[in-house]
Amino acid sequence: MQPIIECVPNFSEGNDLHLIQQITNEIEKVEGVRLLNVDPGKATNRTVVTLVGHPEAVIEAAFQAIKKAGELIDMSKHKGEHPRMGATDVCPLIPIANITMEETAAYAQQLAERVGRELQLPVYLYEAAQPDKTRSNLSVIRAGEYEGFFKKIQLPEWKPDFGPAIFDAKRGATVIGARDFLIAYNINLNTTSTRRANAIAFDVREAGRVKRENGKVVLDADGKPVNIPGTLKSVKAIGWFIEEYGIAQISMNLTNTQITPVHIAFDEVCRKAEARGIRVTGSELVGLVPLQSLVDAGKYFLRKQQRSTGVSEKELIRIAVKSMGLDELGPFKPEERIIEYLLQNKADSKLVSMSLTDFANETASESPAPGGGSISAYVGALGISLATMVANLSSHKKGWDDRWEEFSDWADKGEQYKNQLLRLVDADTKAFNLIMTAFGLPKSTDEEKAARHTAIQEATKFAIEIPLLVMETAFASMQVIKAMAEIGNPNSVSDAGVGALCARSAVMGAFMNVRINAAGYEDKSYVQSVIEKGQTVERETIELERAILDVVNGKIGV
Repeated sequence: MQPIIECVPNFSEGNDLHLIQQITNEIEKVEGVRLLNVDPGKATNRTVVTLVGHPEAVIEAAFQAIKKAGELIDMSKHKGEHPRMGATDVCPLIPIANITMEETAAYAQQLAERVGRELQLPVYLYEAAQPDKTRSNLSVIRAGEYEGFFKKIQLPEWKPDFGPAIFDAKRGATVIGARDFLIAYNINLNTTSTRRANAIAFDVREAGRVKRENGKVVLDADGKPVNIPGTLKSVKAIGWFIEEYGIAQISMNLTNTQITPVHIAFDEVCRKAEARGIRVTGSELVGLVPLQSLVDAGKYFLRKQQRSTGVSEKELIRIAVKSMGLDELGPFKPEERIIEYLLQNKADSKLVSMSLTDFANETASESPAPGGGSISAYVGALGISLATMVANLSSHKKGWDDRWEEFSDWADKGEQYKNQLLRLVDADTKAFNLIMTAFGLPKSTDEEKAARHTAIQEATKFAIEIPLLVMETAFASMQVIKAMAEIGNPNSVSDAGVGALCARSAVMGAFMNVRINAAGYEDKSYVQSVIEKGQTVERETIELERAILDVVNGKIGV
């Protein structure tokens, strides 16, 4: 699997869309790079761009964008709310897949060296790319901003890492580095006061504020200012006024969402704002966000309501957006703002994205796919969906309030099985198509015949593994179905029974596909082990289905 990195350059222009497009055009010219998001801000006069791809392609695209930004943006005329020091103010690289932070930092250093050498631009390294940790913090590097760097760059301790130690009046300087995924997040307040917004920012940010008494800075025994830390770790924050919206905001960088997730930052700002007589009215995400951040937020707010968290991903995102007011200043479109949604291959979910009618029509057509394997996976998904429904109904049943969390946990498990089986609907059809592609490979020479034979065997093994996984997942889901038949809302016990029938059909149907595909695989010891495993799962499924139906029929009573 190829390494993938993300790059999020920030350009000091947020109003001239034609100029911004000229910069992003340079990115899109580079093969192997995908431009995911362009997020201009008028008040900040700043545009955050997100691109991903193979590291070498990404740093090429970043270089061309930095070059073009330097040609088009005149920093001597720039005004904006956000701290800045150059036309390309900051350009971080972020490891996404199959690459370490150390490797990503090396690519950042490579990019920085080239920018300094070829563009003759002062460049500073930051975060993981900066060996000198006394100057690795972005806010420390950028202190003084564009206006202060004419003097700062002449200081020996602030000599650029690459490029000339002469401040470029038109282009400024730039900071290039490597860091973990950072979420830029702004929280909206019902005030126009930057001072009050800053007070709240100081309350929550990790750096906190300097302690004062009677208007004077309090010093410790060594004569150093005493600091009062904020309440949130891995959070940077400042307050500012956004003329475009007529409100003040808390502008935050969440540098480690494992420590402080978005929803915790939001709720803490709500508490601190209320203590100062100010209300939070909503918030906005700048650039892209990982899917998990919104899923976790949705579950957090549902738990606060004592509601089941075992609902669809789409519903969790909707709850997160509404709870944090992410759509207050403009529409929040998940398909454009969630990084996984932008990276996903639509072909991987072609079937499950169809309407029920279209899926049935596609199955009934003369095309051999989707076939029994995909249908088995879908039947299994329907079965566990019924059990998940029973869990959610039970969680919210009147008089069962003390049991909502128990059923929420069951619904969560059901959602996981459902999502896995839905993915396997398309995976099974993909497996079939891979076999057909392998059989279509050329076979004129001995080399071609050998390559074709290897491809057929690899595709066949994949076509065995997918329905086997359907079997195992559908069987595992029956534990949720059984629990809902036994302890779930008695008015829905028949739904649990139908779920058991679907799960049994999914297992038995998938096993047929395992067996027919195994017939064409040459490794007979592997085939024997798979068939034995399948027989065990099938036998245990039938036994479990019988036990569930005994419970269901006993409760129905007629």
